[in-house]
Amino acid sequence: YCHVNVPEELLRDLLPGPVTVVLQRSAELNKDLNPFTSLVGVRIPNHPFVRELARACSGPLALTSANISCQASTLTVSEFQDLWPQLSLIIDGGPIGDVQSPECRLGSTVVDLSVSGKFTIIRPGCALTSTVEILTQKYGLIPESS
Repeated sequence: YCHVNVPEELLRDLLPGPVTVVLQRSAELNKDLNPFTSLVGVRIPNHPFVRELARACSGPLALTSANISCQASTLTVSEFQDLWPQLSLIIDGGPIGDVQSPECRLGSTVVDLSVSGKFTIIRPGCALTSTVEILTQKYGLIPESS
Protein backbone atom coordinates (compact mmCIF):
# COMPACT_ATOMS: atom_id res chain seq x y z
CA TYR A 1 0.00 0.00 0.00
CA CYS A 2 3.07 2.23 -0.01
CA HIS A 3 6.45 2.48 -1.72
CA VAL A 4 9.13 1.41 0.74
CA ASN A 5 12.39 3.18 -0.01
CA VAL A 6 14.20 2.36 3.23
CA PRO A 7 15.92 -0.86 4.35
CA GLU A 8 13.63 -3.49 5.85
CA GLU A 9 15.89 -3.53 8.91
CA LEU A 10 15.12 0.16 9.51
CA LEU A 11 11.40 -0.60 9.53
CA ARG A 12 12.02 -3.49 11.91
CA ASP A 13 13.91 -1.11 14.23
CA LEU A 14 10.94 1.28 14.36
CA LEU A 15 7.97 -1.08 14.04
CA PRO A 16 6.06 -2.37 15.89
CA GLY A 17 6.06 0.46 18.39
CA PRO A 18 5.13 4.09 19.00
CA VAL A 19 6.28 5.35 15.59
CA THR A 20 4.30 6.18 12.45
CA VAL A 21 6.37 6.13 9.25
CA VAL A 22 5.19 8.24 6.33
CA LEU A 23 5.93 6.93 2.84
CA GLN A 24 4.73 7.47 -0.73
CA ARG A 25 1.34 5.83 -1.19
CA SER A 26 0.90 3.25 -3.93
CA ALA A 27 -1.94 2.93 -6.43
CA GLU A 28 -3.32 -0.07 -4.50
CA LEU A 29 -4.32 2.12 -1.55
CA ASN A 30 -7.94 3.24 -1.54
CA LYS A 31 -7.94 6.69 -3.16
CA ASP A 32 -10.54 7.96 -0.65
CA LEU A 33 -8.03 7.66 2.21
CA ASN A 34 -6.21 11.00 2.52
CA PRO A 35 -7.09 11.93 -1.08
CA PHE A 36 -5.18 15.22 -1.10
CA THR A 37 -1.70 13.83 -0.45
CA SER A 38 0.66 11.41 -2.13
CA LEU A 39 1.80 10.15 1.28
CA VAL A 40 0.44 7.64 3.76
CA GLY A 41 1.26 7.00 7.41
CA VAL A 42 1.98 3.41 8.42
CA ARG A 43 1.89 2.32 12.05
CA ILE A 44 2.14 -1.08 13.66
CA PRO A 45 1.34 -0.66 17.36
CA ASN A 46 2.99 -2.96 19.85
CA HIS A 47 -0.28 -3.85 21.58
CA PRO A 48 -1.52 -7.46 21.59
CA PHE A 49 -5.16 -6.65 20.88
CA VAL A 50 -4.49 -4.32 17.93
CA ARG A 51 -1.92 -6.72 16.45
CA GLU A 52 -4.38 -9.62 16.69
CA LEU A 53 -7.09 -7.49 15.06
CA ALA A 54 -4.70 -6.61 12.21
CA ARG A 55 -3.84 -10.28 11.70
CA ALA A 56 -7.54 -11.11 11.40
CA CYS A 57 -8.07 -8.56 8.62
CA SER A 58 -7.05 -9.19 5.03
CA GLY A 59 -5.95 -5.60 4.32
CA PRO A 60 -4.78 -2.48 6.08
CA LEU A 61 -6.84 -0.85 8.80
CA ALA A 62 -7.59 2.85 8.45
CA LEU A 63 -7.86 4.17 11.98
CA THR A 64 -7.89 7.42 13.85
CA SER A 65 -7.13 8.24 17.45
CA ALA A 66 -9.97 8.29 19.96
CA ASN A 67 -9.54 11.93 20.86
CA ILE A 68 -10.17 15.39 19.49
CA SER A 69 -7.23 16.74 17.45
CA CYS A 70 -4.60 18.54 19.56
CA GLN A 71 -5.85 16.93 22.78
CA ALA A 72 -3.86 14.39 24.76
CA SER A 73 -4.11 10.80 23.55
CA THR A 74 -6.57 8.57 25.34
CA LEU A 75 -5.28 5.31 26.75
CA THR A 76 -8.50 3.65 27.93
CA VAL A 77 -12.02 3.49 26.47
CA SER A 78 -13.50 5.39 29.42
CA GLU A 79 -11.31 8.40 28.61
CA PHE A 80 -13.18 9.08 25.36
CA GLN A 81 -16.64 8.36 26.73
CA ASP A 82 -17.89 11.71 25.40
CA LEU A 83 -17.34 10.39 21.84
CA TRP A 84 -19.23 7.11 22.34
CA PRO A 85 -22.57 8.40 20.98
CA GLN A 86 -20.86 9.18 17.66
CA LEU A 87 -19.33 5.69 17.29
CA SER A 88 -20.79 2.50 15.85
CA LEU A 89 -18.59 0.12 17.82
CA ILE A 90 -16.29 0.29 20.83
CA ILE A 91 -14.04 -2.63 21.72
CA ASP A 92 -12.16 -2.52 25.00
CA GLY A 93 -8.81 -4.20 24.40
CA GLY A 94 -7.38 -2.84 27.63
CA PRO A 95 -5.12 0.16 28.24
CA ILE A 96 -2.72 1.00 25.41
CA GLY A 97 -0.03 2.45 27.66
CA ASP A 98 0.88 3.45 31.18
CA VAL A 99 -2.01 5.73 32.18
CA GLN A 100 0.27 7.43 34.73
CA SER A 101 2.93 8.31 32.12
CA PRO A 102 2.61 11.74 30.47
CA GLU A 103 4.84 10.48 27.61
CA CYS A 104 2.26 7.84 26.65
CA ARG A 105 -0.23 10.63 25.95
CA LEU A 106 1.98 12.34 23.36
CA GLY A 107 0.92 9.99 20.58
CA SER A 108 3.24 8.26 18.17
CA THR A 109 6.31 9.92 16.74
CA VAL A 110 5.49 10.62 13.10
CA VAL A 111 8.46 10.60 10.73
CA ASP A 112 8.40 11.20 6.97
CA LEU A 113 10.78 8.78 5.23
CA SER A 114 9.48 9.42 1.71
CA VAL A 115 12.69 11.17 0.57
CA SER A 116 15.63 8.76 0.23
CA GLY A 117 18.46 9.43 2.66
CA LYS A 118 16.49 12.02 4.63
CA PHE A 119 13.81 12.25 7.27
CA THR A 120 11.40 14.87 8.58
CA ILE A 121 9.80 14.72 12.00
CA ILE A 122 6.15 15.63 11.50
CA ARG A 123 5.15 15.11 15.15
CA PRO A 124 7.68 14.60 17.97
CA GLY A 125 5.44 12.21 19.89
CA CYS A 126 6.61 9.83 22.59
CA ALA A 127 9.56 8.20 20.80
CA LEU A 128 11.41 11.19 19.32
CA THR A 129 14.84 10.65 20.86
CA SER A 130 15.10 6.94 20.06
CA THR A 131 13.69 7.43 16.54
CA VAL A 132 16.16 10.20 15.64
CA GLU A 133 19.00 8.15 17.14
CA ILE A 134 18.13 5.13 15.00
CA LEU A 135 17.73 7.17 11.83
CA THR A 136 20.91 9.23 12.19
CA GLN A 137 23.35 6.98 14.00
CA LYS A 138 22.41 3.56 12.65
CA TYR A 139 21.24 4.48 9.13
CA GLY A 140 23.00 7.78 8.44
CA LEU A 141 19.82 9.61 7.42
CA ILE A 142 19.92 13.38 7.68
CA PRO A 143 17.13 15.67 8.84
CA GLU A 144 15.46 17.46 5.97
CA SER A 145 15.18 21.23 6.38
CA SER A 146 11.68 22.51 6.97
